Amino acid sequence: MLVLGLCGAASLVGLVVAAAVRRWPARDRTSPRVADPAIDATVRRHARLRAMLRSRVDPGAATGLALTAAILILLTASTMIGVLAAMARSNAGLARFDPRMALWAAQHATTSSTRALGFISQFGGALVVIPISIFVAMTESWRLRSRAVWAFLLLVVGGQFLLANTVKFFVDRARPTIDQLSGFSGTSFPSGHATAAAATYAALALVIGSRRSTNTRALSAGAAIAIAIAVGGTRVLLGVHWLTDVAAGLVLGWAWFAVCSLAFGGRGLRFGEPAKTAERAAAEPPTHVRSHPQPT
Repeated sequence: MLVLGLCGAASLVGLVVAAAVRRWPARDRTSPRVADPAIDATVRRHARLRAMLRSRVDPGAATGLALTAAILILLTASTMIGVLAAMARSNAGLARFDPRMALWAAQHATTSSTRALGFISQFGGALVVIPISIFVAMTESWRLRSRAVWAFLLLVVGGQFLLANTVKFFVDRARPTIDQLSGFSGTSFPSGHATAAAATYAALALVIGSRRSTNTRALSAGAAIAIAIAVGGTRVLLGVHWLTDVAAGLVLGWAWFAVCSLAFGGRGLRFGEPAKTAERAAAEPPTHVRSHPQPT
């Protein structure tokens, strides 16, 4: 029942996301990005930003200046993770459910459920995430005729490992001790498996769905969300992570993917493309005659 319940809940969320992507393809969850008209209008409205972009013409350097959305995502994710860490420290809010969930999982565990949960959990481990990412990079870079696929996946997968371990070091939270049903190492907050699953499978969904039909993008997005939630749930049910650890891991993983996707211009996977749009707007002399395009 544990496994069926977890898979059912994860699949339901995945189906909702897939339906949303299918219904509103312009708001593709696998491709967060800033529209070119929005970037153009923002640059034209801010004289200081225009001047700064003129002095920094390298797309890689200018991307951080052009993509305000990326900064907002980082700030929002950092705030959410900070709040979860504070809850864990003070045993308040969502953290109140941590021991209850761990105890409930231990009481309902069976040999077969533990084996199945352990198998699902491996989809967030490095031994599975890295080979899958390499395989997708090989096949999709050939299909898309783009080496940017390698750079994008390297940034997403490698970066999330670094971020998760850095947060673990500073928070230094102990793992549950009620009934650990699987092997583990290191500190608890955030869940490294949840972070890896959230970031990696979202990135794979973006790459796989690039230049394919809306149905393919929808299925890829739904599968990515479902796998991440399923992996995160197994960490709680196996007794090796608290619920707040998993929540923080999912937030961190999806936020990191969104930032990387923005930097690479969404489905186009052209690094710095938003910055190039900003540079073109900054390079043109301001005029009172020309009407400014409105963000879409």
